[in-house]
Amino acid sequence: MLPRLAACALLGLALHAAPARAETEVDVALVLAVDISYSMDQDEQVLQRQGFIDALRSPLVHDAIRRGMLGRIAVVYAEWAGTWDQRVVVPWSVIDGPEAAMAFADKLMEEPTRRATRTSISGAIDMGVGLLRDSGMTAMRQVIDISGDGPNNQGRPVTEARDEAVAQGITINGLPIMLKQPGYLDIADLDAYFRACVIGGVGAFVVPARDKGQFPEAIKTKIVMEVSGLTPPEPLIRFAAAPSPPDCRSGESQWRGGSGN
Repeated sequence: MLPRLAACALLGLALHAAPARAETEVDVALVLAVDISYSMDQDEQVLQRQGFIDALRSPLVHDAIRRGMLGRIAVVYAEWAGTWDQRVVVPWSVIDGPEAAMAFADKLMEEPTRRATRTSISGAIDMGVGLLRDSGMTAMRQVIDISGDGPNNQGRPVTEARDEAVAQGITINGLPIMLKQPGYLDIADLDAYFRACVIGGVGAFVVPARDKGQFPEAIKTKIVMEVSGLTPPEPLIRFAAAPSPPDCRSGESQWRGGSGN
């Protein structure tokens, strides 16, 4: 009798248990992780934000989404500076057509821009990994899109964060912002630094933005490539010819030397 009662009790618990939440399937889950450190001028930040808004409104991006196997992607827009300053601006949203993409862009446009101290690319990658883990999405590909105008200068080594993310099947792409002449404490070959120290995973690539006129197009090209799972043609990448491999701890060394953002 007791075994029968126990079995009935277990059956009752099973019947009343909350059903597991079904995850949404998407072609790609994309984290747009955007640098807001003080090294970015306010006009550059406005240009950067507008570039993402314009890309999400672009028919080219809409067509790339439509051509996916499922015809939908998931996107979250987050800002970062130091490890203590990370913020989701527009939460995870499924984009399955122009209307959803426009709605995401409208939400992003409503949010004010801001700036903060330090530059932790490793913290941005770790944030992206956490956002992907908690997204509630089942994605054929997971991508973290890092845009920034300087090297990692705070938090753990960027290569550690990158390697851990890549080991989880995540691709990290880079948009190094190179709109100004490098100063004394800047890295002259930021695109080479991103290539050696930041990006990783299947099909990872860098698309540098070298002037303000090119910036919006670079963002649009990058998002189209990420949605499509393609790599840009070599002329779009144009890595600087660095005389030696970049030092992936150069940002930390510069900060200890006296200044940085």
